[in-house]
Amino acid sequence: MTQPFVYQVSPMRVVFGVGTIERLADELDRLGVKRALVLASRRQQAELGDLAGLTGGRVAGLFDGAIVHTPVAVTEQAMQAVRELKPDGVVAIGAGAATGLSKAIALRTDLPQLIVPTSYAGSEMTPVLGETVDGVKTTQSSPKILPEAVIYDVNLTVSMPAKFSAISGLNALAHAAEALYARDGNPITSLMAAEAIAKLASSLPEVIARPRDLEARSDALYGAWLCAVCLGTVGMALHHKLCHTVGALFDLPHAETHAVLLPHTIAYNTPAAPEAISRAARALGARDAADGLFDLSAKLGAPRALAEIGMPEDGIARAAELATKNPYWNPRPIEADGIRALLTRAWSGARPQAG
Repeated sequence: MTQPFVYQVSPMRVVFGVGTIERLADELDRLGVKRALVLASRRQQAELGDLAGLTGGRVAGLFDGAIVHTPVAVTEQAMQAVRELKPDGVVAIGAGAATGLSKAIALRTDLPQLIVPTSYAGSEMTPVLGETVDGVKTTQSSPKILPEAVIYDVNLTVSMPAKFSAISGLNALAHAAEALYARDGNPITSLMAAEAIAKLASSLPEVIARPRDLEARSDALYGAWLCAVCLGTVGMALHHKLCHTVGALFDLPHAETHAVLLPHTIAYNTPAAPEAISRAARALGARDAADGLFDLSAKLGAPRALAEIGMPEDGIARAAELATKNPYWNPRPIEADGIRALLTRAWSGARPQAG
């Protein structure tokens, strides 16, 4: 029998395809934006070239200081630019750092946002913002945070280095994997999650082998978008809590942290959500989802140990203690001993275990 559910769709416009950046000016018109603050790194600015032309002359100013985990100190610098330039909208072009900063500005100003993602991070589809102060990341949700429009241009992902494509794709996969056992899950989101996992698992190895192949890149970006819809539609659990905790505590790179921890958090939850996680295994084409994810990481050349990405071994106990405070809902109770064992395996790069 189908379980009762609630399904609520985010009010957002999505434009997906190859060369869709050419529609940037039209989308700004649709939003009524005449003077946009553009958030883009210097590399993105150089790659896109004529930003004034692309926006139809709607650039009020540029800010290139976005960094991962959205530190409030950086947001304050961007807010100074907002006060000086008085834009009527924000355009964020880049990976998760640019999107996070755009959302932080929108929370404070309610300015409309148009996001142009260049990675598979997925936060552009959510009303959630994570901000960091003194190494502690806190998240909040608000309708103000949700971007009004997103342009996905496959062309803008082609220059993403193969290694970063892999870890960004694994970061995206985490959203779909946790959606399958979400407390507020529903059949539609579960269909999207399974499709997302299958698309990314099949396309990411192709992207690594042929980084400039538009078909592989298109499939990967489509899979990442589906993952992002899952992230914006249902609640996340242990995996996301642990990534926020460990990432902010030790200033670890965001996507790599997701990539390393995902097989271990899925293994931890497998006994408590066997049916949901077996669906992930089928989408991966594996007998066991955690093993399948661990092997996919190896195939993609992604990091598989927290030690490899900068976490100190003596931080394990501290991270486990923090992760068990104010825990997210999770299908399996979040217990300090279990989390410490999980982090110990993840730190060393050992194969995941459910224990």
